[in-house]
Amino acid sequence: MAIAPIYFHLEHPDYNFLPQNEISGWIREVCLTENVQIKVLDFILCTDQDLLGINIKHLNHNYLTDVITFPYSENDRLEADIFISLDRVNENADNLKVSYFDELCRVMIHGVLHLCGYKDKTEAEQLEMRKKEDYYLSLRSF
Repeated sequence: MAIAPIYFHLEHPDYNFLPQNEISGWIREVCLTENVQIKVLDFILCTDQDLLGINIKHLNHNYLTDVITFPYSENDRLEADIFISLDRVNENADNLKVSYFDELCRVMIHGVLHLCGYKDKTEAEQLEMRKKEDYYLSLRSF
C-alpha cells in the first residue's frame, strides 16, 4: 500500500525549517490509531493576516485563530487543507510557556483530530480534545 501524502506549504516568511518526515510519520500513526485513513493532507503554514483573510472570506468570522481545517473527504479517507497561523502559534507558546515547536505540533494534531471527528464547542468536548492532544503529543519521538 502506498504511503498517504502529507504536504507542508511554508508560507510564513520567518519559518523555513520543519522536520517534515517525522511529523508526517507521527500524523500517520495518530490517524492509524484513530482508525482513519489519509488520502492527502496539506498543511499551509502562514501568517495571522493570511488566516484572518481566510476566516473572514470562508467562515464569516472576523477574528484571529490558530488553525482552520477544510475537509474535502470522501469515502472515509481524509483529504483536507489545514491552515495554521504561525504568528498565533508563537503567541500561544509564549502565553502557555511551552516551546514554539511543541505548540506547533499541538495545533497540527488539533486540526487532524477535528478531521477524525472530534469537536471542541462545549467544555466536555474541549476537555476530550485536550486529553487526545496531550496523549498524541506524548507519543512523539522527535
